[in-house]
Amino acid sequence: MAGEDIKVFSLSTCSHCKSTKRLLSDCTVQYDFIDVDLLDGEERKAIIADVKKFNPKCSFPTIIIGDTVIVGYKEDKIREALKL
Repeated sequence: MAGEDIKVFSLSTCSHCKSTKRLLSDCTVQYDFIDVDLLDGEERKAIIADVKKFNPKCSFPTIIIGDTVIVGYKEDKIREALKL
């Protein structure tokens, strides 16, 4: 897991997104997240286009751990990707 970038595309009001962030924090891993619903205009359009590259349905959370993409809160898959 060491050295892999972790990025979470989420919605600020989504319970599954909050659970994902809580799990990553509990695992004491560093990650970046973007609450897409809090963005506006061109920035929002650009981020949604990025999400669709990984998850064409553009559902949340979309989690990227290294080369692994996980859509939705799937604790077992997240832990596996983190090698925990």
